[in-house]
Amino acid sequence: MNETDSSDAFAADLLRGHTDTIVLGTLRTRDRYGFEIYKAIREATGGGYEIKEATLYAAYRRLVKDGLVEAYWGDETQGGRRKYYRITDAGRAVYRNNVRAWVATRRIIDSLLGTEGDRTKGTHR
Repeated sequence: MNETDSSDAFAADLLRGHTDTIVLGTLRTRDRYGFEIYKAIREATGGGYEIKEATLYAAYRRLVKDGLVEAYWGDETQGGRRKYYRITDAGRAVYRNNVRAWVATRRIIDSLLGTEGDRTKGTHR
């Protein structure tokens, strides 16, 4: 599924609202360059979800502007220079808060939809 797949429009809209948190999550373990973040997101979902590069680059600019991520140029000896992104302490705090908010929201929605046990069983009603 990519962002514009109409059959999964609701899921894509829901995920799109979490782009910054998704990017911060990919940077928790190590610095990455822009396209590497794109690939990490695609691979984490087995190719089931891709964020458009334009959307990602807008998120990178926003995260840098907000002080949640630092950008720096790599020193590659072959090929073009790459801009790398590093999560800041403020970014880690925002990531943790956003994950807590997501977990709380998911619990409420699961309760309202009667699907609270489905996550652990891997089934849907």
